[in-house]
Amino acid sequence: MKSASNSSNKITLFLPSIGCGGAERVTVNLAEGIVELGFEVDLVFVTSDDPPLLTDIPAGVNLIDLEAGRVANSLPGLIRYLRQERPAALLSALEHTNVIALVAAKLARVDTRVVVSVHTTLSRAIKDSTLLRARIFPMLMRWSYPWANKVVAVSEAAREDLLKTVGLEPDSVQVILNPVVTPTLFEKAKMPLSHPWFAPGEPPVILGVGRMVTAKNFQLLLRAFARVRKERPVRLILLGNGELFSTLKQQAQELNIADDVEMPGFAENPYAYMSRAQVFVLSSIFEGLPTVVIEALALGTPVVSTDCPSGPAEILEGGRYGTLVPVDDEEALATGILQQLQHPTEPSEMVKSWQPYELTRIAKEYLSLLTGENGVNTGR
Repeated sequence: MKSASNSSNKITLFLPSIGCGGAERVTVNLAEGIVELGFEVDLVFVTSDDPPLLTDIPAGVNLIDLEAGRVANSLPGLIRYLRQERPAALLSALEHTNVIALVAAKLARVDTRVVVSVHTTLSRAIKDSTLLRARIFPMLMRWSYPWANKVVAVSEAAREDLLKTVGLEPDSVQVILNPVVTPTLFEKAKMPLSHPWFAPGEPPVILGVGRMVTAKNFQLLLRAFARVRKERPVRLILLGNGELFSTLKQQAQELNIADDVEMPGFAENPYAYMSRAQVFVLSSIFEGLPTVVIEALALGTPVVSTDCPSGPAEILEGGRYGTLVPVDDEEALATGILQQLQHPTEPSEMVKSWQPYELTRIAKEYLSLLTGENGVNTGR
């Protein structure tokens, strides 16, 4: 990729939208960390149709909406942007966005370093997807990813799966953990929450957070919660939206637990709930690196998680910092929840689990890749 000189202090982050997904939230966090290190950041996104994170955009980050509607339609706009702005580096997140970013940089013929990041266990995401594009992702990635200056996976297990699924050269893929633990996280956790279930003397609250989709397996959590509720008074809050929202509501009715289950939808500040919950539960079938588990640990909330690919076992060090249970095992999940309610992991024991995910540390790791040999300033 050859061109005239680039903007030596500008880093561009590229997303489908600034929605409520884990990869989007991580990218917004990273933007904050890069700005704090003295760089200019453009956050370029395909569409603003799903903007719930807009209030979280850090000061100093430039928002650029390509107004393309769909990722596939964003190619011309991203090419124009790259030719006009010539950023020092471009970081993309999520598989379909990554392919567009690499093609755009190739066609724009700019001297911009391109790094793409993978936030999931790719083989499982492909297997569970009903979209045709998911079936051709490995081929598109095999074709385009070699153009990247580096590919980032968010966990060791995700890296191994990516190498196996796409067939990339091992040296081309590097693990960088997600920048999850930020000052904003702790600030938001302390904000008031007027929910009556958190009043003194009320039964303990179990919390789940995520998109209401098959991969998150909230159906399992509801069944496990029904078992726990037979043993002791307890309540469940599920934060998030998605295609299975109505199905999960109906399931709670069928299990006769609806009076003790609340699903308020997307929460702009899930951390106020997280810091007050007695137990946080991840019931997923697969992940890349579950951000919510790290956030819960940082806030001192005991964690029960399925030992799904990939991430929970790495974060919890095989069960040292929280409870790991088999995937899709209703009885084991219920037992794990009861154990954490009775004998919760001490917050002082959790500290080492979340320290590797602190924002400044991760931002510096990303910058070492993004600046590379381009002669970008090293920041403050």
